[in-house]
Amino acid sequence: MLLRMKESGIATRIALLRAVNVAGHSTVSMADLRAFLAGLGFGQPRSLLQSGNLIFDGGERTSAELENLLEAEAAKRLELRTDFFVRSVDDWASIVAGNPFPEEAERDPGHLVVLFLKEAVDATAVEALQSAVVGSEVIRAGGRQLYVTYPDGIGRSKLTNTLMERKLGRRATGRNWNTVLKLNDLTSSMHA
Repeated sequence: MLLRMKESGIATRIALLRAVNVAGHSTVSMADLRAFLAGLGFGQPRSLLQSGNLIFDGGERTSAELENLLEAEAAKRLELRTDFFVRSVDDWASIVAGNPFPEEAERDPGHLVVLFLKEAVDATAVEALQSAVVGSEVIRAGGRQLYVTYPDGIGRSKLTNTLMERKLGRRATGRNWNTVLKLNDLTSSMHA
C-alpha cells in the first residue's frame, strides 16, 4: 500500500541513481548519500540496497527541479557525476498500478525490470526498440517508464541498458520488480 505524503508540507520522493556501485564504477556509500541529502536540507533520508535507491522528504520542488539540483550538488560535493531519476509517491503508485505484466511480476519478479527515464518516449521509439530485440524480451511503455520482461534471464540478454539508451535517445536506469516493491514498502513505512 502506498501512502500520499503531502500533509504538513511533506513530499516524499524516491530518487534512483544511474550506474552507481556497478563493477567498481561511480562508487559511493549509501551513508554518504544519506548525509548528502541531509546536508541539502532534505528530511528523513533513507536508502535501499547499494545501487543508489534513496527516499527523502523533498519539499515542494518538482521532480525535474530535484533531479537538476541533486545532479549538480552530487558532482560538486561528492565528485559523483551521474543521473538522478526522481519520482513522487503518487508517481510511484502509478508505476506499481500500471505494471502491464502482472503475471510475470507474480511469477518471476527478478526478471521484470522497470526502466526509468526523465521524460516519456513516443510510441515510434518504443516500437524501434522492440524491433531491435533478438530474444524473448517484451517491452511496454508507461509514462516516463518502460517495463521489460526477460523470460530467459537478464545476464545473457542482448537487450542491454546501452542498447535501450541508444535506441531511445536518452539515458535511463533500471530496477527489477523486487526493488520497485521494496521501495514501495519503505516509502509506506516512513510515515506509518
